Amino acid sequence: MIQTDILVIGAGPTGLFTVFEAGLLKLKCHLIDVLPQPGGQCAEIYPKKPIYDIPAYPEILAGDLVDRLMEQIKPFEPGFTLGERADTLDSQEDGSFIVSTNKGTQHHAKVVVIAGGLGSFEPRKPQISNLTDFEDKGVAYIIKDPEVYRDKKVVIAGGGDSALDWAIYLADVASEVSLVHRRNEFRGALDSVEKASELAKLGKIQLFTEAQVKEIHGRDALEAVVIHHNDKTRENTYLETDNFIPLFGLSPKLGPLGSWGLEIEKNAIKVNNAKDYQTNIPGVFAIGDVNTYEGKLKLILSGFHEAAVMCQYAYQIINPNKRFVMKYTTVGGVEGFDGTKKEAKKEVVQSIL
Repeated sequence: MIQTDILVIGAGPTGLFTVFEAGLLKLKCHLIDVLPQPGGQCAEIYPKKPIYDIPAYPEILAGDLVDRLMEQIKPFEPGFTLGERADTLDSQEDGSFIVSTNKGTQHHAKVVVIAGGLGSFEPRKPQISNLTDFEDKGVAYIIKDPEVYRDKKVVIAGGGDSALDWAIYLADVASEVSLVHRRNEFRGALDSVEKASELAKLGKIQLFTEAQVKEIHGRDALEAVVIHHNDKTRENTYLETDNFIPLFGLSPKLGPLGSWGLEIEKNAIKVNNAKDYQTNIPGVFAIGDVNTYEGKLKLILSGFHEAAVMCQYAYQIINPNKRFVMKYTTVGGVEGFDGTKKEAKKEVVQSIL
């Protein structure tokens, strides 16, 4: 049985950053993830997608963010159970928990943190009768490597951040990019909407608003899509393309977590955000996209904040008789990164005192 202080379910960015925050408190973490490598969706679904709201990084690729986080937590030597799904949660008499995976691996911890992002998920697909016939033959629901679309004609459908961001990114990669949205207004960040509009004016993106892709055609592979306009007086648009990428988001499923007795609201776990992000089960926390509360923002940035706050309260559960005084890493450093630099910081503090 694997023993740890904090068991983290989900090895995405929020779960990885939990290791860092816990490590500053001298707490050991072990992570479980159904994927074969750390990084969650950032590593598995869109490693080459640029992210714009990480502090100090005007732009960073999702895969690079995972690499930086792995480097950041390396001194704390976390454990990983990868390629396995957390299935059962059993409370122990002393308040601790045993979590077993679908492969029978058991983990024992005083604190369990659910950082599973959207949980298990599958892409939302448009209602096109022969859509599945062209999967992996020009139709895809995620973009892992944008170089696949180098000098190709690409049609993206969707009105959120993912559709906008990829249309903007592929404008410099593909030979032709078309963005189709059923409404005139987009749901994405205003800056992304403005960038897409500007690229459309420059002729680098074709924008089709108040329209939907309703038909796809091809023989051995995708050859064209047909765009139906909401304005029925307009004729359908036949558009030759090599690739059709509907980006309508993911349909989240909590999977086995849904049977753990947690309070669920709209497929997310309710937490006490006024204090510590604890669930209705004492000692079980939920952070990142998997949780919900009034005013929740589903951002990686929000998950980082929730991890930092949660760890402070986890420390109190794991060490009920110890008083922790928070210190800034600018004073104490982080053991394992650079020993000489840490000593230099100590000397500066001593000279001030």
